[in-house]
Amino acid sequence: MTLVLDQRQPQGGEARSADVEAVRPTLAGMSRERLREALAAAGVPPKQLRMRVIQLWRWLYITGATSFDQMTDVSKELRTALEARFSLDRPEIVAEQVSVDGTRKWLLRLPKRGHDSRAPEIETVYIPEADRGTLCISSQVGCTLTCSFCHTGTQRLVRNLEASEIVGQILLARDRIGDWPGAKRPADDGLLPAGDRKITNVVLMGMGEPLYNFDNVREAMEIASDGEGLSLSKRRITLSTSGVVPEIKRWGELAGTMLAISLHATRDELRDELVPINKKYPLSELLEACRTYPGASNAKRITFEYVMLKGVNDSPADAKALVRLLAGIPAKINLIPFNPWPGSRYECSDWETIERFADIVNRAGYASPVRTPRGRDILAACGQLKSESVRLRARERTLTDTVKD
Repeated sequence: MTLVLDQRQPQGGEARSADVEAVRPTLAGMSRERLREALAAAGVPPKQLRMRVIQLWRWLYITGATSFDQMTDVSKELRTALEARFSLDRPEIVAEQVSVDGTRKWLLRLPKRGHDSRAPEIETVYIPEADRGTLCISSQVGCTLTCSFCHTGTQRLVRNLEASEIVGQILLARDRIGDWPGAKRPADDGLLPAGDRKITNVVLMGMGEPLYNFDNVREAMEIASDGEGLSLSKRRITLSTSGVVPEIKRWGELAGTMLAISLHATRDELRDELVPINKKYPLSELLEACRTYPGASNAKRITFEYVMLKGVNDSPADAKALVRLLAGIPAKINLIPFNPWPGSRYECSDWETIERFADIVNRAGYASPVRTPRGRDILAACGQLKSESVRLRARERTLTDTVKD
């Protein structure tokens, strides 16, 4: 593990940073409509708004500007007016870690809003491979669900992320890995894809249940997929849900991204324990929503995520039940070796067990890749997010106690 950066401030500094952010909201991550409103508030005449929105949009989402001074085709007078009211800030980096396998994890601090007692934190993970780079982003601070195998589920829900905070994770990641035109790669020379684009895929699989923050997530993904800006194909954006059934069809109709279902069990009794939202929306309702998901086809298959838990859901009988359960759904099955975290009561299935399970699913005609665990050494793997912020706070308390002694 390499700890690249740790910028945690004491509470006083944190409060000052949040106060500044409240006075000067960031334009980075705003939609066209919100940019239009911001420019109008800054005194831009109505006849100029369309042109100015186009200019800012390009600087924000094609060039990746982090300073108003970079906006050379915007008048100095307007740049000054904008800087007095707004910033181009991304989420603040508290800590950045790079795994031995090249995975990067950022602990990010957001501005305080509403009744936040302190500036909340989220985690974002970048997973590079030779031919692609996947960014796993968060949609909530904490999570309202309590999936028993997931560490994020042990952290209470603080609040939803705003659309700009969701997009801000993409901008921040592109800054850090040099994914803007002409940008330099990171000084640590870590693994990056060979192509021009370093972030090729975005998955909403970080902290939170994205369908419980529907409107903000939808707005953020519209910005991310805009062909005149960040230009991510909707076929390269995947939303993962634990099964908020009433919103699945609506997401397919309005957003049209790829869909992943956090399944993990083939019978209601077990899924009630592993994914408690199943008590509200049982398997029969969830699978019907999948069968009728708009656009689902062999070319646009739904991914079913299935974490392999030793002695819990990994038997040959479970594999055969999974095949029967998904009959008639254009699907692929992602088998996920369980990633341990402190205090978990589960163990990962043995490799031979996972291979036997995958073989049964494959012979039934389903693609069932076994997801290679990435970033385990920095607790960045699937189901492990939240750990770093807790660890840092614990260390902070220890240092404070030492100073007092």
